[in-house]
Amino acid sequence: MGTLEASGIDDCKFCEIVNNKTDTEILLSDDELVCFRDMKPGATHHYLVIPRMHISNCKTLKMDNIPLVERMEQMGRSILEKNKVCSLDDVRLGFHLPPFSSVPHLHLHALAPASKMNLKSQLRYGQQSYWFITVISLTRGNYFFT
Repeated sequence: MGTLEASGIDDCKFCEIVNNKTDTEILLSDDELVCFRDMKPGATHHYLVIPRMHISNCKTLKMDNIPLVERMEQMGRSILEKNKVCSLDDVRLGFHLPPFSSVPHLHLHALAPASKMNLKSQLRYGQQSYWFITVISLTRGNYFFT
């Protein structure tokens, strides 16, 4: 698997959320994942899905992490559905490539509607972004180390 560490990295904001050490509202969770709103939304609906286990970023993932990424994507789609996003075809689901990750804990961005994102958000999360990789590109591309 990727670089995995027990949740509880002292200076990791997302580990603090996982361990209920903040007042962040958890919208969805299970034994493996947690979902909450992005503090700096890039779209009307902007959620983050993180694993409870600390994983540094998408570049540390291995081939056997594909099921985890797929579960993260499913939770991202679930929160969008729960919040009545009209078209699940008008979403962006993906990760920032290092060094462009704001928090060094793997997190999936789920944004909608993608067609309504402003220019700044398009640059950060859009199809032309050089540092945002979609789940499909990540799982079907050569981004995993073996």
